[in-house]
Amino acid sequence: MNISMWRKALQIIPRITKEEWDELDLVSRWLIATRAAVLITTFFSATFAGIFAYRVGEFNLLRWILVVIGLYLAHGTNNFLNDYTDFVRGVDVDNYYRAQYGPQPLLHGLMTKKELLTYAGITGAVAASCGIALGIMRGESTWLLMGLGAFFVLFYTYPLKYIALGEFAVLVVWGPLMVAGGYYVITGLPWDWNIVVASLPHAFGVTSMLFGKHIDKLKADKDLKIYTLPVVLGETVSRWTMTVLLIAQYLMVFYLIYTGFFTPVMLLVLLTVPVFKQIWPILSNPKPDEKPEDFPDVWPNYYVAAAFHHTRKFGGWFFLAVIIDTIVKLIWPAFWA
Repeated sequence: MNISMWRKALQIIPRITKEEWDELDLVSRWLIATRAAVLITTFFSATFAGIFAYRVGEFNLLRWILVVIGLYLAHGTNNFLNDYTDFVRGVDVDNYYRAQYGPQPLLHGLMTKKELLTYAGITGAVAASCGIALGIMRGESTWLLMGLGAFFVLFYTYPLKYIALGEFAVLVVWGPLMVAGGYYVITGLPWDWNIVVASLPHAFGVTSMLFGKHIDKLKADKDLKIYTLPVVLGETVSRWTMTVLLIAQYLMVFYLIYTGFFTPVMLLVLLTVPVFKQIWPILSNPKPDEKPEDFPDVWPNYYVAAAFHHTRKFGGWFFLAVIIDTIVKLIWPAFWA
């Protein structure tokens, strides 16, 4: 058991040698191979679903736990399959972008194909078990939501990512599907479009990270005929699209305060504005050919590193603000008006 490595793998994607890998425990290997540092975005989505359910007095602990575990492990399964698919299709070879910023289990010899598929199969089976349990409990549209989730897990890497639909898929999954869908499954209440809208600040942040990643590897993807949205739009338009997504996080919060869904407590997210100002020089300029001298040791991640930094900060304040907002509305129901 290596608690320090667990903590590290939950914060960053650590670079690691085969010798170091062989000394790790099973949990550390799973966290590194699934790129667990980004799985926090899924935990936030599932937790928002639970908080919104609690706000209306329909929170069910067992259903929420199943939603959290199911979604978290489904995301991990997707990352396993992403690496497997790109490796067997010949994408993650020759020092391709993915292999530069963190370990690719197959390319770097950390796992065999059989081992990776075993990890993916067990992880996916547990995720599916949670979905099946929820389907039996809730029935109705829960099966449809589970089917949509399975579709995105299996087909995000190919073909969706190849036909400029990957970014749209992430926006739908981390917002409406996870948050509003999770809320529906937990509460048993009808589909609520207010929850869909409330999911968007978080979903915009996650989508901005994917935009940043795809801008960073735009040239490599273009050479491989992987037509992500940044490949289709070009670097400049994509940079500004990513910037709009980050700004839209704040605008959506303002809108939700205006409509009364949130209280002004949500203005706590404005504490992230200094981070936005900090990354502005990155967003507003082309990527340099070489790693800047004072840039963190995450190169060649550049735009995605900026988006990740902002999204983690915004997500943290948004999460705290939603909790406080919920407490305020429960103490002073007049805020519902």
